[in-house]
Amino acid sequence: MHLEPWTSWPSREALSREGRSHTRTRIGLGARLAAALAIVVATFGTGRFTGWAVAAVACGLLVIGYAVRAFYRATVAHRLLPALALYLGLLAAAAGTRALGASALAAVVWCGMAVIGMERLPLVVAVPGGLLALGTYSAVSHETWLATIATAGGLALFGYLLRLDAEARGTAQRLLAQERAARSAEAESAALAERARIAREIHDVLAHSLSAQLVHLEAARLMLDSGTPTDQVRERVVAARRMALEGLTETRQALSALRGEFTPVGEFLASLAAAEGARLEVEGMARPLAAEAGQAVRRTAQEAVTNVRKHASGAACVLRLRYLDQAVELEVRNARAGRREGPPELARSGSGYGLLGMRERAELLGGTLESGPDEGGWHVRLRVPA
Repeated sequence: MHLEPWTSWPSREALSREGRSHTRTRIGLGARLAAALAIVVATFGTGRFTGWAVAAVACGLLVIGYAVRAFYRATVAHRLLPALALYLGLLAAAAGTRALGASALAAVVWCGMAVIGMERLPLVVAVPGGLLALGTYSAVSHETWLATIATAGGLALFGYLLRLDAEARGTAQRLLAQERAARSAEAESAALAERARIAREIHDVLAHSLSAQLVHLEAARLMLDSGTPTDQVRERVVAARRMALEGLTETRQALSALRGEFTPVGEFLASLAAAEGARLEVEGMARPLAAEAGQAVRRTAQEAVTNVRKHASGAACVLRLRYLDQAVELEVRNARAGRREGPPELARSGSGYGLLGMRERAELLGGTLESGPDEGGWHVRLRVPA
């Protein structure tokens, strides 16, 4: 037999007023005010109390109201002993007010505490407490035994239904809180992913451009120190300027990409191939690509062509774009024939993380990247879902 349903408290979400709609709150407040007014009228409207008796009963009402409020707070905090002491104290106070002649007030307290206890206390305490309260009410009731049993049973059932309703509301509140936490975690994860994407863009766009500029400018400085003819120094400066302009153009393209403004992949590769003197081949039916997949193709093409310019200047270069059923594939290949090394300074430029960055970009998208020598020279092959 599982004892947890009997010994466990209703959740704090179920016992608190948080998450209740304004309509429900207003209805509850109106019901409490109406009950309080009915109790006052039933107690003092008959004219039975006069003089000090009025003051005594009024003080009793205030004490009962304060004790009920304290009982609510103790149950929200799941403090069993204070809640049980207040519960028994209220039953005793009801007996005292009946002894003073306030039968209506005593009946309301006994019946009300039976309902509230069933709603807010562990069942192992609420059931005996409810039996005590309703049993006391039944013992002093002047109704027929059938009406008394029906009233007591109805109140007990009503209290249990309120308990189920509160538990359902508490469960909904917990699920809502979990959903909000999940959304917050998802938003944080998306922000981190966007930061990683921006970091990759910064590397892909600026690393090669800036490092190559530094190489040419440093070479120009050494030439000036060694008395190299001005024409050769000017060539270095012009090369650095050209790379700065290219880097500026690529930076603008990257910013446009971060804003979601993409040049179509085919158009971008055609421009790149024309600028680098390469040949572009397209296979399959061209179609728009998702933002991340398209950006991976662009950056991989830039990186691979830059490596050709660095390490195999003058070699024939072919860019081949294939539109497959569930993916897109880019292959950049440079021939061995006519191959010659680029300037040593240019070959040493860059951070050394170009291929690693391309591979990471592909794997993040569920794709692959292969690179290495083959019979025709060197190739880079990217495949990503698209």
